[in-house]
Amino acid sequence: MARIVVLGAGFAGLWAAIGAARKRDEIGANGDIEIHLVDRNPYHNIRVRNYEADLGEVALPLPQLLDPIGVSHGIGEVEAIDPARREISLVTSRGEETLHYDRLVLALGSEVMRPDIPGLAEHAFDVDTYGAALRLEDHLVSLGRSMPAPGRSTVVVVGAGFTGIEVAAEMPARLAHAGISGSRRIILVDPNPAVGVTIGAQARPVIETALASLDVEMRLGVRVASIEAAGVHLSSGEFIPAQTVIWCAGMRASPLAASFPEARDRLGRLLVDPFMRVADVGGVFAAGDVASSVIDGLHPTVMSCQFARPMGRFAGHNVVADLAGLPMLPLRIDWYVTVLDLGAWGALYTEGWDREVRATGAAAKATKETINRKRIYPPLTGSKDELFAAAAPTVQAPPPTYGAPRR
Repeated sequence: MARIVVLGAGFAGLWAAIGAARKRDEIGANGDIEIHLVDRNPYHNIRVRNYEADLGEVALPLPQLLDPIGVSHGIGEVEAIDPARREISLVTSRGEETLHYDRLVLALGSEVMRPDIPGLAEHAFDVDTYGAALRLEDHLVSLGRSMPAPGRSTVVVVGAGFTGIEVAAEMPARLAHAGISGSRRIILVDPNPAVGVTIGAQARPVIETALASLDVEMRLGVRVASIEAAGVHLSSGEFIPAQTVIWCAGMRASPLAASFPEARDRLGRLLVDPFMRVADVGGVFAAGDVASSVIDGLHPTVMSCQFARPMGRFAGHNVVADLAGLPMLPLRIDWYVTVLDLGAWGALYTEGWDREVRATGAAAKATKETINRKRIYPPLTGSKDELFAAAAPTVQAPPPTYGAPRR
């Protein structure tokens, strides 16, 4: 029996596995093709919600999603990939194991960059994973139960990109949720001269207005020099007393992308063709944050579930088609939007690669909640038919917008 291995159960990996099972069922090859998914966790994390105050229903058990469609799954840490031998080295609860594949879908995603800054590993939090988000939540709850002390009610968020802005904007609600009342300080630190540099000039005034209304302070044009239990030292010489430092400063592809000698971009992502194949490597597909594909003839994909989900669906379809000698389908996406959560103020919705503002405030917040709580979720009914319908190799229309823009 031929074996397809999917590495990673994030947005790309989960949908690759379901998409592969859908195509396998369609061609009547259930008895001929095994599909096996490996992840370090037994759940699918709705990762884009890790910044929220409510972490309920953001970790979905894999058996609920994969057992109904005949996809086997295991927990393991991927140590190495040997594309020449078509072998994967794993560490599982049983020890070191080797897993063979006939076709591979690499969907190990991305991770937050952690530079060699004194105290970062020991004292900083992040929301990169569900486990990290829970650790931060436990810390905030613990602070809420503690006596007032210097820095107890101060949160420093490092990185004023998408994740850092969402973390900072949600922090008033998170502190209240944790029982930290009274005077609070939330400080956003970034080496760039403006907040949200990568989000675009049109969006920046909206972000600045929202953060100001939430009393988020800015420290721009500075870097973190060191972190200690009592606070943060900045390159400007300022020391900020803070018991909570949250690191959101950039992402990079899984280091295991380096297992393949082929071209990678500045984020470490493997370059893939429209069929999600890694060039010049037999039997290997890649999708999601670990891969970069030009999806409209001009623009490469961005690290987001907006691209990871369709990349996964097409990779899953194509890996089975390739194994069976059938035609594959190219992925093309002719639209791009961003929806940035801005906490109690609302949200920001932009369209196009120039990020033209289309909706703000409550109207954009309604779209963001539709995305975070409905659109990006797999069916949870356990129905094979519903799972297969959701995994069809198609591209969804852009998310809806509600009401008129608020400028």
